[in-house]
Amino acid sequence: MAPALSRSLYTTPLTSVPITPLSSRLSHLRTAFLPRGGALRTGVSCSWNLEKRCNRFAVKCDAAVAEKETTEEGSGEKFEYQAEVSRLLDLIVHSLYSHKEVFLRELVSNASDALDKLRFLSVTEPSLLGDGGDLEIRIKPDPDNGTITITDTGIGMTKEELIDCLGTIAQSGTSKFLKALKENKDLGADNGLIGQFGVGFYSAFLVAEKVVVSTKSPKSDKQYVWESVADSSSYVIREETDPENILRRGTQITLYLREDDKYEFAESTRIKNLVKNYSQFVGFPIYTWQEKSRTIEVEEEEPAKEGEEGEPKKKKTTKTEKYWDWELANETKPLWMRNSKEVEKGEYNEFYKKAFNEFLDPLAHTHFTTEGEVEFRSILYIPGMGPLNNEDVTNPKTKNIRLYVKRVFISDDFDGELFPRYLSFVKGVVDSDDLPLNVSREILQESRIVRIMRKRLIRKTFDMIQEISESENKEDYKKFWENFGRFLKLGCIEDTGNHKRITPLLRFYSSKNEEELTSLDDYIENMGENQKAIYYLATDSLKSAKSAPFLEKLIQKDIEVLYLVEPIDEVAIQNLQTYKEKKFVDISKEDLELGDEDEVKDREAKQEFNLLCDWIKQQLGDKVAKVQVSNRLSSSPCVLVSGKFGWSANMERLMKAQALGDTSSLEFMRGRRILEINPDHPIIKDLNAACKNAPESTEATRVVDLLYDTAIISSGFTPDSPAELGNKIYEMMAMAVGGRWGRVEEEEESSTVNEGDDKSGETEVVEPSEVRAESDPWQD
Repeated sequence: MAPALSRSLYTTPLTSVPITPLSSRLSHLRTAFLPRGGALRTGVSCSWNLEKRCNRFAVKCDAAVAEKETTEEGSGEKFEYQAEVSRLLDLIVHSLYSHKEVFLRELVSNASDALDKLRFLSVTEPSLLGDGGDLEIRIKPDPDNGTITITDTGIGMTKEELIDCLGTIAQSGTSKFLKALKENKDLGADNGLIGQFGVGFYSAFLVAEKVVVSTKSPKSDKQYVWESVADSSSYVIREETDPENILRRGTQITLYLREDDKYEFAESTRIKNLVKNYSQFVGFPIYTWQEKSRTIEVEEEEPAKEGEEGEPKKKKTTKTEKYWDWELANETKPLWMRNSKEVEKGEYNEFYKKAFNEFLDPLAHTHFTTEGEVEFRSILYIPGMGPLNNEDVTNPKTKNIRLYVKRVFISDDFDGELFPRYLSFVKGVVDSDDLPLNVSREILQESRIVRIMRKRLIRKTFDMIQEISESENKEDYKKFWENFGRFLKLGCIEDTGNHKRITPLLRFYSSKNEEELTSLDDYIENMGENQKAIYYLATDSLKSAKSAPFLEKLIQKDIEVLYLVEPIDEVAIQNLQTYKEKKFVDISKEDLELGDEDEVKDREAKQEFNLLCDWIKQQLGDKVAKVQVSNRLSSSPCVLVSGKFGWSANMERLMKAQALGDTSSLEFMRGRRILEINPDHPIIKDLNAACKNAPESTEATRVVDLLYDTAIISSGFTPDSPAELGNKIYEMMAMAVGGRWGRVEEEEESSTVNEGDDKSGETEVVEPSEVRAESDPWQD
């Protein structure tokens, strides 16, 4: 018992106390001085006494930390937890852990620590090993009784250690041991101990209503049993006297499962799977109690045939017999703990398929160890096939990275802490000895160490992808790009800090290479001396890109243009802005500079067609911001380009297609459209003559309208009224082909016949298609 602390909390004159029974007055004073809530902190006992001092009553509290009650239950001693256990255990059970199943991981990790401690201490004290057997862990579920028993042959605990480690929640024996190691430098601190928070043991109450711990330390001659039930503020420790339950060394934990958890966790296959998932790479053998079958030979008597006498004949037959036995659950050794030079490629592929349930070999892998400020081991893989579901492209929680701490599986459910979203396709394992986790070891804490780990993992991933791109087998990178090119383009948008690593890996089709993908490095290498920019065109398909009017003058000048045919391409390139001091330029926007313009010729063209530009702008009104002479056309009469800071035709199409798009911002972001005309085209020359000689001509106005509507389609925009545009085209077609193949003569003959029969004297109606003026531009 800890020494009592006596303190007079309150004294009052005798006359001021109402004349009431003594017991009632004591109750009243006790209530007055209790802390809010009516009770003292759990684990603190207080005896209240009323003393008479002269003419005053004094209330005296004898308080002590309750370590042990004087009463004993059976042969055991009852102890109080040294913490507000009811609240803390409730926190552990309901808040600290995400899944019930982690209780087995925690208890196996504790058992592994006990074995590690024994192995470490036995170096200087070999007598600790004694005849306790091999260092191992055994797990035996009992579905009939609803229990799980976990036994290890580790260091065990004395009675004092039981009280110290299991009686004080959130106090870790492992952390104390590690602290002692660091203080004693002669022993060194190179160990594989796992638990350092002291709450792992209490995760047993996630599934158990009662926990019994039987432990035997080689430092003690006696074996003690610790016992507690869920939602209790006390536990019992007693000495083990039953010879059948005596352990040679180590600890045995028996969990009496709750009713709703019996059928799940007392099943042998479930226990085996949990061990393989969480504790497969623990450094000690883990055996689970499993049902097995074997074939045995038995002799059976053959039934005697009718009329036969004598002894019955016997024949041998086989029979399948079921039995229970121990099975090693963690046969696989951690591949990442081995030297990469000693591991064959086939072993890496086999581990990949087994760990991630894959059937294809990975495209590439990297095995590395980082040392220094942050130390961890890792194996990363590039899968052989991309995700089948498009949602996986943007989902950071893909369970592709398995995090281990000292070979114990912690989690594979991360939200971008270790890898950014655009690298979520990378699969692998990361094993750290000192990763900052919270006490449940499931949630990564935001820290400088995590950020450093993230940077190194990203860098190693890019090195691996770079090796694929530089390999002699070009098909490997082509396969990678088909599967994961979208992810890297997403990285251009989300990770500006790694643009230098991402950009050399990008691939696009181009005007000079429509069959094979081109890198930006190859593009720059093939650039002309006067070319100062990287030109690109964003469209919805390769076919529409090749036939776009924006390309005409560039192809004529042998300038290569990148084709951006995927929806994410244009946004990705806009986020890059430059590469190797070369700007990215969209050829579908205004102010296109090709680097070798003839200023004199351009000035003359602008002067000659200045009147036409103003006239067309007057006809089109607000449909266009302005009309100007183009330097990008060679065969098309005109083209509609976007403003410098507005959406391109491709971007406008994509934004219109958004299911939750904001139509109010569409008009604002669409920006202004500019009509550029080709001064060398016959239609533009005819319109130039029309604006000078017949500016009021309705036919010329109709040509301008049709010219604009056609430019909308050829430039990649969507017309506001497709039906109206169709009617204009039909009308112009009628004017162009009317009477060309003899229809006029046939109609004249039929009209002559109709005139003789017609007695009404109605005026003849002449079809517009039959009117052909001498200045008709559509005439041959």
